[in-house]
Amino acid sequence: MPEQPKSKHITWSKAHVGRKERAALLGHGSGTVWFTGLSGSGKSTIAMAVERELFQRRVLAYAFDGDNIRHGLNVNLGFSPEHRKENIRRIGEVAKLFNDSGVIVLTAFISPYREDRDAVRAILPEGRFVEVFVDCPVEECERRDVKGLYQKARAGKIPEFTGISAPYEAPVKPEIVLRTAELAVEECVDRVLRELVNRSWVAS
Repeated sequence: MPEQPKSKHITWSKAHVGRKERAALLGHGSGTVWFTGLSGSGKSTIAMAVERELFQRRVLAYAFDGDNIRHGLNVNLGFSPEHRKENIRRIGEVAKLFNDSGVIVLTAFISPYREDRDAVRAILPEGRFVEVFVDCPVEECERRDVKGLYQKARAGKIPEFTGISAPYEAPVKPEIVLRTAELAVEECVDRVLRELVNRSWVAS
């Protein structure tokens, strides 16, 4: 069950403009595409490439990058299980607001816990959440790691690092699986776009 507001003296104000009206104005639908996977698997690269392609198709989309969000909205959160949970909860609520405004949201977060990803799916309208498992072996992620995060994690310099000293729970039934050790970025983008077309979020 979603957490309830602390105050009992607030009420939800119903919007005067609905989702269908916004879709008619913009010429496309909205929803959240949730990229999840290990650090270095390619989440941000693919999300931003999809964002660029949608922009070129005159579709309003916005990519949320995990590090960028932690510079502002979630600047006060660390990487404990509790803070990771709150990180994802906040992002889910922001994605919901963006979706209500007519924007397709592309999130690139490790989001290691199934329960947290499922909680985001639950707060969005039926059919408006697409989970994309960016599936890449940890060895390949480590090979790509230009920031040296895996090396620092293995040396104990970064605690609670997903895939090394903290768990990652892979999706059970994601809508899309992208094996980025085998697929080029362009192939991954095409797969995501086909899903959005099939859902009628965007025109073919």
